[in-house]
This record gives sequence, structure tokens and C-alpha cells, in this order.
Amino acid sequence: MTYAGDLTAREAAALLQERDDAILIDVRTMAEWNWVGVPDVPGTRFVQWVGWPGGQPNPDFVAEAGRDLDHSQPLLMLCRSGARSAAAAHALTAAGFAEVYNVADGFEGDLDAAGHRTSGWRGAGLPWRQN
Repeated sequence: MTYAGDLTAREAAALLQERDDAILIDVRTMAEWNWVGVPDVPGTRFVQWVGWPGGQPNPDFVAEAGRDLDHSQPLLMLCRSGARSAAAAHALTAAGFAEVYNVADGFEGDLDAAGHRTSGWRGAGLPWRQN
């Protein structure tokens, strides 16, 4: 089984609007949530894929992310630029969740030519807030 596929931030936001049962799971670190900002989407789950500091994998990620969710609900994984969230999407799919997506451009996106992250969820002008 493979994850359901990659979505852009705009496609993810549209799916969250269309499906009341869809859940956004932000897999970045606590430091990123606190210092960079978070999507302003009701029901978003915040579960670290790796811990901070140290970058150690979260051994309880699947249990924490999937707690009290139906295995058929659409789950949308989000990180800074789409790499950690892809790994998280694969992990949840392997755990039996049927419709898991990766937000491929992430919350901030990749670095541009000037060395700035200006794409992804935030760059698309989607709802977000600073903690």
C-alpha cells in the first residue's frame, strides 16, 4: 500500500474545506510551531515526526497521530518543505490508514534563489498564525 499522493498546499486546503472528516497533521517540531507559525485550521493535530532538540525520531508518532481517528479518514501531512511529511504519510499508510496525503510544498516550501522560503502553505496566503 502506498500513500494517497502529493497535494499542493492549495489542494490540501481545498480538501480540508470539502471534507469535514479530513484532518491536517503538522509533523514539524515544537520549535517550528512556536517560532515559525502554524496553519490556522480547526482540528489540526500537532505531532512531531522527529523531536527537537536532537532530531530523534518520535517512536510514538503513529499512535499519537492516529489516536481516535477512523482509518478511512483523509489525513494530510504537513512539514516545512514536504520531506518529513512524506515519510510520515508512508508510516501512517503502513499502519493501515487508507487515505493519507503529503502536502508536498509544506508550510514554508523550499529555498528560493535568494535563500528564502516563500512558498508552501504560508506563501500561498492560506490561514496561519504565529504563536
